[in-house]
Amino acid sequence: MHGVRVDLLSQPAPDAPANEDHAFRADGLVGVLDGVTVPPGVESGCGHGPAWYVRRLADHLARTAVDPAVPLTDGLAAAIAATREDHGGRCDLTHPNTPAATVALLRTSGDRAEYLVLSDALAVLEVGDRVQAVTDERFAAVVADIRQLITVDVAPIGTPEHEARVRQTVALRQERTNRPGGYWVAAATPHAAYEAVTGTVPLTGPDRLRRAALLTDGASSAVDPYGLLDWPGLLDVLEQQGPAELIRRVREFERTDHAGMTRPRYKRHDDATVAFCRFE
Repeated sequence: MHGVRVDLLSQPAPDAPANEDHAFRADGLVGVLDGVTVPPGVESGCGHGPAWYVRRLADHLARTAVDPAVPLTDGLAAAIAATREDHGGRCDLTHPNTPAATVALLRTSGDRAEYLVLSDALAVLEVGDRVQAVTDERFAAVVADIRQLITVDVAPIGTPEHEARVRQTVALRQERTNRPGGYWVAAATPHAAYEAVTGTVPLTGPDRLRRAALLTDGASSAVDPYGLLDWPGLLDVLEQQGPAELIRRVREFERTDHAGMTRPRYKRHDDATVAFCRFE
């Protein structure tokens, strides 16, 4: 990415044994990935975990998705297929909890930039004087639907009631993952890549791309659902104070809402990852 300043930062949750997020840069390609956490005691059919998966997938993406002549969807599909082979035939990749990841990519070539968003990773783009968040609305729709179906009341994080709510959420998500009418995530099925949200924005002219941020949900939570900033404000914080400041604000809110009762959530803290691009 010539003429582009790129800042990458990935921080594990304070209580996490490993970082299941990952950020990378390869030539004109930048990406962030968020491994799908499997709750303790829940089988996955695989001896590998989300942290292993996101790093393998990122390594393959750095080779399969850098060529501007290759559509980002093809590059992601090839990376998913290659990561599938890395399991070595020793894992049950049909298991609903097989290692998986959300993905956001940005690639520049000539006078344009291409983006790809899969599941709940997202891209925030400042194009001309407009700031837009590119999201996969199917994931949000599934989450909203599941909330209506959960029978366990909201409870403080760490309580048996909260753990029961998490288990019920996981079970309901399994029924809607990587299938029509649900939402899609990078796991063991290359077709999921072709369900990603994609688009192109110019790098020249008055409506050119000026700033962009790729975020896992542990970082984008600063805007939604925590409401600490709006999207233009998030880009300003990243440019003026850096990704570490954005994540610091998220951590401060998580500590304040320690029990997760103000903003009910899956876990107390989440891994947080940012790729911020400033186009000269």
